[in-house]
Amino acid sequence: YEADRNRMFVIDLETRRSRELSTGFDQDAAGATWAPDGRVIYFTSDIKGTIQIYEMDVNSAAARQITEGVHNYGAFGIAETESTRSLIASRVSMSAPADIYRVNPEDGSGTQLTFANQEILSRLELGEVRERWTRTTDGKQLHSWVIYPPNFDQSQRYPALLYLKGGPQGPLSQSFSYRWNFQIMAANGYVVVAPNRRGSSSFGQEWEEEISGDWGGQAMADVLSAIDDVASEPYVDEDRLGAVGASFGGYATFWLAGNHNGRFKAFIAHDGVFNFESMYGHTEEMFFVNFDYGGPYWKNLKSYRLYSPHLFVDDWDTPILIVQGGRDYRVPESESMQAFTAAQLKGIPSRLLYFPDENHWVLSAQNAILWQREFFGWLERWLK
Repeated sequence: YEADRNRMFVIDLETRRSRELSTGFDQDAAGATWAPDGRVIYFTSDIKGTIQIYEMDVNSAAARQITEGVHNYGAFGIAETESTRSLIASRVSMSAPADIYRVNPEDGSGTQLTFANQEILSRLELGEVRERWTRTTDGKQLHSWVIYPPNFDQSQRYPALLYLKGGPQGPLSQSFSYRWNFQIMAANGYVVVAPNRRGSSSFGQEWEEEISGDWGGQAMADVLSAIDDVASEPYVDEDRLGAVGASFGGYATFWLAGNHNGRFKAFIAHDGVFNFESMYGHTEEMFFVNFDYGGPYWKNLKSYRLYSPHLFVDDWDTPILIVQGGRDYRVPESESMQAFTAAQLKGIPSRLLYFPDENHWVLSAQNAILWQREFFGWLERWLK
C-alpha cells in the first residue's frame, strides 16, 4: 500500500525484538540515519507541503523538527568532528534545483555549499511562492501553494492555472521539475494554484487516506474550493482559468471537464484515467485499482460508475489537450485515446500529443522541449 505511513523501528539484533519509535508521529519517516553516538536518529519527513529534517530520541521516542522553511530537504549524511556535528544535505524548492547545504542540527540553520545553478538562476526573474489556506466544503483547512508571475503587479488581471497533482496520494511539496515547473508557468504570465487536496501527504494519515474510494468526491470539491478562492482576488481574471494535471491529475482534468460548471476555458490532461472499467483491464498495477475501486468491476460495479470521467462526457464543452506516452503501462494509452475520440466526436477543440517512446513521464530532453511548446501553445491559444 503505497500510501501507508512509513514508520521507524529499532531492532535488537541479539533478541530480534523490535520497537516502534514513531508511535504517535502522524507523519512519514524516511532516510533514517544513526548519529555516531547512538542517542538519536536523524530522518526526513514531509510536513505541510515541505520536507524537513527531524531527529528522534532513541530512548524517549520524542521527535523534534530541526529545519523549517519553504524547501524540501533530501538525502543527507553526517559530518562530525570532536567539537561539531553537521548534516550535509541536498535542498530543493519550486524556485531552485537541488544544491548541497550544511545544516546545524542544533538550530536548523542551513549554509549553502554548492552553487551549481547560480549562473543560470542569476539571469532569471522568478515569481514569488506563497502559502494560502482555504476553508473546504466540509469545514476543514486546505493548504495550497500559489506561484505568482515575475514582477507581479496586483493592479493587473492575470489568467490562472489550477494544477492538479498526481498520486493520488503523496506530497505536493517544494519539488523542482523540468516539465511541470511552476516557475515556468508563472513566467508565462499565469497565477498558478497548486492545492494539497484530500489524498496529499504531509497533513496527517487521515487526510491522505480520504482519497481512496472517493476520487471524484471531496478531493474534487477541495480543488474547486482552492481555485474559487484565488479567482475571487481582483488580480485574477475568472474568465481565463485553466486546469492542468498528470496521472491522477489527468484523471481529475477529465473529471472536471464534465463537472466544472463553466469555470474553465482550457484543460490539459497528461496520462490520465478516463474509463475506470477499461483501466482495470489494462493497468499493470492491480493492487492499486483493487484497493481504490474496491475490487474488480464485476464485483463492485457501483464504485466504477460513481466517478468515472467517461460517464460525464455529455457535459464536456471546453477545449482540451491530451498527452500520452506509448509505453505507459500504469495508465495505458487506451485511456487518452478514448478521451480524445470522445472530444473529437463531440466537436470540442482538442489535440492529442502522443509520445510512442515515453512511459508515464516524458524523460528525453527533445520530447520535453516539445511537451513545453505544446503545453504553453495550447494555454496561449485559449487563455490569452
